[in-house]
Amino acid sequence: MPMKKKSFFKDLYTLIPLVFSGFLCIGLTFILWKKTTLVLQFENQLVDLSSIFISISGFLSTFILLYLILFAVNLKKEKKIGVSGLEVLNKKMHDFREIIEILLRSKMWLPGLKEYIDEEFAGLTFFQVKEFYKGKSKLAIEFLQEKNNYADTENLYLELKSLLQTDTKQKHIPETIAKPESYKKELIQKWLEHKCGSGLWYYFGYKYGTYKDALDLEAIYERHQEKIMMHAISIDNKAFEDSSFNEVFLSKLGEYITTEVLPKLYQLQEKSSEKLPSISRYLYFIFLLLVFFGVLLPLAYFLFSLNILSLIISYAFVISVVFFISTTFFRFLNNSVNN
Repeated sequence: MPMKKKSFFKDLYTLIPLVFSGFLCIGLTFILWKKTTLVLQFENQLVDLSSIFISISGFLSTFILLYLILFAVNLKKEKKIGVSGLEVLNKKMHDFREIIEILLRSKMWLPGLKEYIDEEFAGLTFFQVKEFYKGKSKLAIEFLQEKNNYADTENLYLELKSLLQTDTKQKHIPETIAKPESYKKELIQKWLEHKCGSGLWYYFGYKYGTYKDALDLEAIYERHQEKIMMHAISIDNKAFEDSSFNEVFLSKLGEYITTEVLPKLYQLQEKSSEKLPSISRYLYFIFLLLVFFGVLLPLAYFLFSLNILSLIISYAFVISVVFFISTTFFRFLNNSVNN
């Protein structure tokens, strides 16, 4: 209800100046037209003023056009910076997923856990389990009602599997893990929403005393441990240069990914797909009105000897547009800055 009320007032703040501008345009057209029929010299006065109106419209149009061009150039520069930053973060995510793949395929899990998840609950995703309350997956509800002997590590296994997905609806993880050029924004949003990766911090850090008998790190081959550390150094040399493969390292890695990589990855993905904001569309609309009614229509009046009504409409429209700009520009600018 509050959102609807807010939206209603937002629309009203735009609608009121628009309605007043419309009435002003109609009123000015009627008054000027009436005056041309009553005052003989008034038509000549309108013609004499045409150069001033064309100049005002041309100046405003040029100013708006230059602003839009500079805005577009600046946005393009920001996107380029964002894309380069995105490549770095994508590479970090690739390395992190390599680590996750090694952990998932390792023998650190309790016997039978992999078969239990991958066969008995084939097609179940971590997202479905976390969103069981939506009632979209009966399998997720069955999973939560099950009683097993895996000491709750099945949740960690599902969470890590979710980090190898390349789509929110992907049910099965392929043998060869894909490394997309860019991760889908919807998928990153799901990872953030369900804190995917934080399980490493929880199981290997905060609650490792509880789960250490169910997660045998020594069962991971030494060459695989070395490979994991190599990927960690690639993610952030400074953060992991003094680390060795153990529960403390995995806890730190989970915290790093959830706080440093995923939030920034989402922000840059959003920035790289950012479109021109509403203020630019608003200014472009004003630009078109000023060019058509303030410049082209008066010129057409002189070139094709149109009726004086065309010049009257031009004046009325330009004055109404200027009125609309003066009553709405600050709010549009404020909204643009806040957004």
